[in-house]
Amino acid sequence: MALWTAFAFVLVVVLDLVVLASSRLRGAIRTVAFQGAVLSVLPLLLATRQHQTAHVLALALGALVVKGVVIPGMMLWAMREAAIRRELDPIVGFVPSMLLGAIGMAVAFTASASLPLPIPERHALLVPTALSTVWTGLLLVMTRRKAVAQVLGFLVVENGIFVFGLLLSDFMPLMVEAGVLLDLLAAIFVMGIVMFHINREFASLDTRRLTSLRD
Repeated sequence: MALWTAFAFVLVVVLDLVVLASSRLRGAIRTVAFQGAVLSVLPLLLATRQHQTAHVLALALGALVVKGVVIPGMMLWAMREAAIRRELDPIVGFVPSMLLGAIGMAVAFTASASLPLPIPERHALLVPTALSTVWTGLLLVMTRRKAVAQVLGFLVVENGIFVFGLLLSDFMPLMVEAGVLLDLLAAIFVMGIVMFHINREFASLDTRRLTSLRD
């Protein structure tokens, strides 16, 4: 079980780098969907209390449906409606983005080794994976011009927060975690509407076009 847990954490970090390297938005969305599916398995791998089986299963199923199916489906729909396919002119290139991502991951793994954890028996890769994923999402938000790619960045940030939340999953009520997922779903729904209207008005989802707005 410990081997599979370590493999899942490593896979999440590898998928972070894949997203940073991807110029095709459809491929990036599918990568984030796959990452969401991997994250949905982590509560099962990290479960420690038998009497919380229903809690863990509900959390895993909710993460799989929302992160792996519903939200990526909405993103693909928004991309089709906007008729865009690739991020062609990022603020920071794809290779430099990967290098920045790798540097951030190295810092996360180094710094997390000295952090005191409220639950020391949790897996050693949990915190560095969470920090690396949050860093990846922030890079996407800051270095991409397309609104779709920036929304993907917010999704990746939330994935990192989800991983970090697993540190205290044994003590978090189910309704709190369900509320987080529902809030995220509502936020992405709103972002989809916003992207549709931006594209309708400007025929583009390049966020630089927003500077042309006037009172």
